[in-house]
Amino acid sequence: MQGASNSVAWLKLARQWHLYLGTFFAPSILFFAFTGSLQLFGLHEGHRGEAYQPPAWIQRLGSLHKNQKVAERRGPAQGVAGEQKRPPESDEARRPPRPEAGRRSGERGANKFTLALKWFFLAMAVGLIFSTLLGILMAFQYNRSRALVWGLLILGTVIPVALIVLMT
Repeated sequence: MQGASNSVAWLKLARQWHLYLGTFFAPSILFFAFTGSLQLFGLHEGHRGEAYQPPAWIQRLGSLHKNQKVAERRGPAQGVAGEQKRPPESDEARRPPRPEAGRRSGERGANKFTLALKWFFLAMAVGLIFSTLLGILMAFQYNRSRALVWGLLILGTVIPVALIVLMT
């Protein structure tokens, strides 16, 4: 009987820690799932010669997701003698051309399996966002202390935002 009592106590402790950690990290999980889903299809960066140029807020969120820093505004910067500086090249533009590895002979464009994987990861991001929001709802429904849940959510939001502000 002692073993059953220990496992029940351990399970209760594990559920409490799951609640605390999940609630504290929920804002960051939501942020990274959302910004990662924007990056799946390259919505965070424009490419030379393409009509699509991402909105500034998507560029900043993408930079924060990928490089853990807020990107500066990309506009024409003035050089020493009033010359126009070129904006920094994207990661993709700096990479050397890749050989046709991963493509079957005769195929052009992205591999169809790569596209399927991107859609799968998008579904995963949506599922992660949904399950995180559901977890927050459950934390409010099944926990006696709403103040604790609010406090953990606020701390989980304020700490990363404060660190980002201090970085800039």
